Amino acid sequence: MSGVATGREQRVLEIIETARSKRARFRDKRITLAHGAGGKATQTLIEGLLVPAFASDGTGALPALADAGAIEVQGTRLAMTSDSFVVKPLRFPGGSIGELAVNGTVNDLAMAGAKPLALTVSMILEEGLDSDVLRAEVQAIAAAAAAAGVEIVGGDTKVVERGAADGMYLCTTGVGAVDPRAQLATDAIRPGDQVLVSGPIGEHGTAIMLARGQFDLDAEIESDTCSLWPAADALLEAAGAELHCMRDATRGGVASVLNELARASGVAVVVREADVPVLPIVAAAAELLGIDPMYVANEGRLVAFVAPQAADAALAALRQVSGCEAAAAIGEVRREPPGMVLVATAFGGRRVMDQLVGDPLPRIC
Repeated sequence: MSGVATGREQRVLEIIETARSKRARFRDKRITLAHGAGGKATQTLIEGLLVPAFASDGTGALPALADAGAIEVQGTRLAMTSDSFVVKPLRFPGGSIGELAVNGTVNDLAMAGAKPLALTVSMILEEGLDSDVLRAEVQAIAAAAAAAGVEIVGGDTKVVERGAADGMYLCTTGVGAVDPRAQLATDAIRPGDQVLVSGPIGEHGTAIMLARGQFDLDAEIESDTCSLWPAADALLEAAGAELHCMRDATRGGVASVLNELARASGVAVVVREADVPVLPIVAAAAELLGIDPMYVANEGRLVAFVAPQAADAALAALRQVSGCEAAAAIGEVRREPPGMVLVATAFGGRRVMDQLVGDPLPRIC
């Protein structure tokens, strides 16, 4: 596509826009891996089945589809989130399921503008699990919690039959205090907002693939798993109310986050392909698998939407945070076509970046 859509291109965009604007309906006969991939099937499951059942009046935190919901308790605004972790293998370059469980939960709170305070951790253990493996994950949970500044305040343990749990599954609940500087919402994004990403994308999903030995690639890469509260704190300090929305790009990668938020705010997002930071090894692995790095999962990268007048200060502040030195501005928000994500390619054209279909990288978080 050229920079200005032709009549035919405009009609195609209008058809896609109409299809996307329809309310999701869950009609699938069976659950598949795609329902956990963060793409179209996940959207249909959540918006077509779960939200109507749990928030039938359409009000409250759940219909907003944010990473965490907020409640007020005696004048204090708290954020809550819940998550489950079924990653395979349990340990991978740069992290493990225990570290991932803490950081993933902490990050959902941080993306809601909440300083993480406490977590509960429930363990589903498989009969026959080596005690040393369990001990190592308990230590990983403790170390990650200490690094993130959160306290483990409770949990639960269950044991299932041999072969029923791939060793270990973890489920977490997190609570945080909403920062008074935060005025974030999934529908707060406005035309002109700049899109920031906190560092190179796709490292976590690629590290998992390498750990599984799924392809012959002689390279070392580690998961990016880490707490994102320091990055969120820096953005709130630099941009305040001009920071409109944040989201960590986990399942489905940056592409899924952009699509979800474009739909929620009724805006278009244009991504400058050449400005998206991707490590060469991640790009090579994605090319071998025939997938776009924009769809590969991250566990320590956020996407932020910032008003244009605050974008430079926000980006500079982000780059001062450890692990975010390669943060970049990758695109901007426009009015048309609403609900869609377009990529401005290195060749001067444009293409639609749709939601993820299927699950090319299952069990990565």
